Amino acid sequence: MAAKTRYSASDIIIEQLSFKENLSDFTCGNKELDDFFKKEVVLCCKYKYLSAYAVKSMKTGELLCLFTLSNDIVSLEEEDVEDLKDALPNEYKPIFGLQSSFPAINIGHLAVKKELQSKGIGKIVLLYLKGVLVNYRFTGVQFITVDSLNNHRTNKFYSSNGFLNQSNKDINSKTRRMYLSLMDYIE
Repeated sequence: MAAKTRYSASDIIIEQLSFKENLSDFTCGNKELDDFFKKEVVLCCKYKYLSAYAVKSMKTGELLCLFTLSNDIVSLEEEDVEDLKDALPNEYKPIFGLQSSFPAINIGHLAVKKELQSKGIGKIVLLYLKGVLVNYRFTGVQFITVDSLNNHRTNKFYSSNGFLNQSNKDINSKTRRMYLSLMDYIE
């Protein structure tokens, strides 16, 4: 019987993906994601379409997860802006309400090694990103976005981590556009 070991933040290290990294044995079980990391990620990084990151075991150096980030924007319906604005400090509400789009970072690809899925690695990556984006202030960012593979398991993962569907126009599409507001984490 396989161990039900869960990972914690102290078990992993997150670093920029080295182009020398051997990804030939890495699989998350989704052919499209696996092919992207094996065939396209290096060129996408080289031409600055995105940045790629590796999540590794602190003890063994084993590759556990891969993910990519790129700049993005979120355009929200007026009612969604009003809902978000209600939770903001009064000093920022007028400025927030005037925006037509909001700065975001997009998780373009998030792939956890197949045999390590449901062990907390994806959640650690999301918590790490929230912390980095709010605390390091290297760019203006108010949201994290993702184009979630449109299946129950993936959508449930993002929903359980606070992401909301941006609209219902993509309900039957290959991916669902989702977003997470970082406004609750900003001091």
